[in-house]
Amino acid sequence: MLPRELGAEIGMLVVETIAKIRRAHFVQGKPIKQICRELKLSRKVVRKVLRSEETAFEYKRSVQPHPKLGAWREEFERLLAANAARSSRDRVTLMRIFEDLRGLGYTGGYDAVRRYAAAWRREAGTGTVAAFVPLSFDPGEAYQFDGSHEIVLIDGVTVTIKVAHMRLCHSRMPFVRAYPRETQEMVFDAHDRAFAFYKGACTRGIYDNMKTAVDAIFVGKERAYNRRFQQMCSHYLVDPVACTPASGWEKGQVENQVGTIRERLFSPRVRVRSMEDLNDGSWISARPGEGPAPPRDCRQDDLGGVRGREGEPRAISRPLRWIPRHPGLGLQDLPRAL
Repeated sequence: MLPRELGAEIGMLVVETIAKIRRAHFVQGKPIKQICRELKLSRKVVRKVLRSEETAFEYKRSVQPHPKLGAWREEFERLLAANAARSSRDRVTLMRIFEDLRGLGYTGGYDAVRRYAAAWRREAGTGTVAAFVPLSFDPGEAYQFDGSHEIVLIDGVTVTIKVAHMRLCHSRMPFVRAYPRETQEMVFDAHDRAFAFYKGACTRGIYDNMKTAVDAIFVGKERAYNRRFQQMCSHYLVDPVACTPASGWEKGQVENQVGTIRERLFSPRVRVRSMEDLNDGSWISARPGEGPAPPRDCRQDDLGGVRGREGEPRAISRPLRWIPRHPGLGLQDLPRAL
């Protein structure tokens, strides 16, 4: 533990001075006495810098004196507690509390009030806590869904289409399909085809606040989902989770997939005869200057896994459940049939 005077003196050293001391001793070979004379520092400070091998020092007081605020601490804490008990809309700023304290007779400055309020919030636990979304997922735990608008040429006509993107969070396996427009039927069909491709469904779906799914946004993650969208999620036994508005990083995998698919598939502009040819994907290897796609040394197995060269399965989704089906029931009948 440093003495108070030595700690204060070292804490006042800037990084440049510490660097000068270290270079003068370790590079130029100067003795401590010469360094003290040239830089006008005490021997204790120079020895401490050289022996600690630190490149920066920070002095913190063990006890913070309150010469002006000491007599007003109880009243100030009462004002802070009363303000913290109010709703977020009715709370006042610390400057307003400082002005109220001055009206009661406090003659000190605002800095002492600000420091004491910060320490009080830390002890009371009323400060803002940083929250982060986990980026690791278990097999079959969740998928992310998003959409994008792309421009293509269909039968010589420039058309703006809607592309549905789905991505398994654990294995990052993508699924993409194009549609003429964005409707609820597009969302239902994309889920139906994606789950058939994955041969199973996940327990949780991560979405943005698209109008085809969300009717109202409340505080936090609470949402009023569209009735038909809730029926679809109930049909597939999926728990929908909506992202915070303007927080695309909460479903960053599928957001990144949108840019990747746009760059690799829709640039330059795609020319096809029909929407069926676009979703068929045969046009990818028929692009000018491009040969057929090289064969992939992996294959999809019955459980939605991928077997590579070593022959070891790598799970991309687990067969949580088979999708419930009814004979003669089509996708267009799904919302009113459930």
